[in-house]
Amino acid sequence: MQHLRTVFPLHTGGDTAAVADVSFTLDRGRTLGLVGESGSGKSVTALSLIRLVQPPGRIAAGQIQFDGQDLMTLDEPAMRAIRGRRIGFVFQEPMVALNPVFTIGQQIAETLTVHGLARGAAARKKVVEWLAAVRMPNPAQRADAYPHQLSGGLRQRAMIALALCAEPSLVIADEPTTALDVTVQAEILDLLRELRREFGLALLLITHDLGVVAEMADHVAVMYGGRIVEYGPVQTVFAGAAHPYTQGLLACLPTLHTTARLQAIPGTVPSLGQFPAGCGFATRCPHRFALCDTTPPPDIRCGEAHVAACYLHQEPAS
Repeated sequence: MQHLRTVFPLHTGGDTAAVADVSFTLDRGRTLGLVGESGSGKSVTALSLIRLVQPPGRIAAGQIQFDGQDLMTLDEPAMRAIRGRRIGFVFQEPMVALNPVFTIGQQIAETLTVHGLARGAAARKKVVEWLAAVRMPNPAQRADAYPHQLSGGLRQRAMIALALCAEPSLVIADEPTTALDVTVQAEILDLLRELRREFGLALLLITHDLGVVAEMADHVAVMYGGRIVEYGPVQTVFAGAAHPYTQGLLACLPTLHTTARLQAIPGTVPSLGQFPAGCGFATRCPHRFALCDTTPPPDIRCGEAHVAACYLHQEPAS
């Protein structure tokens, strides 16, 4: 993905960017964690990647390179052949994403049929195999269950089976552990990690939970105000966060040895269209100075494969 820009119209006229100049790469067998507070643009980035941004939103600029193809040049029928078949999507809330009037098995079988992978008895057999692969108890019986008859954890497993049944090379998981209890979260993350390893998937993991990123991802992209403000290997970023926003997120995490009050980032994420002209984080940043209010900072290298969009790391002019 290169220089992606996704905009929405304002009621006062003109457009505002929910995703502004976002670029990243993701290789097969690797996991990229896209992390940030609600409203930072994570989910819009994911929907833009598969060109499912709902009107009046639209992708205004950028390239989405996938397996040597620019997805922005494809018509809608060609994109439908890629969604589900070559790019799988695990939606944030399976109870909403799954169709309530069809059984789990019918929905997975439909995906197999639409993409010409199996039909009839062969599709039914594949459905049971995939439900077993995501560790669904009694997979043959669960295939005949409706979404409301399953627990949250089982619905999420069904959603993962639906995303993987066509054996895509890229899976986008948008907050896959939201509203699940801690033990079920751990099971879902372990399942995703195992499936990524088994099938050589590229996994884009969208979350607000830094603990999930630390456990699952190879690289992390920290997003704020529609921009990636810091990017690098997980261990590098967590050990030496360079952007004040990333530092603030890490400072919010409790540890076993914490005795003082937990810190919080002051203020809130501005509404869409209310971000400052310069650095989006400027109004909440303890290190703010004049340049931050006028011009968005460029990506500045802070180490090997580690960049941050922050003027604090800009070398002084000679």
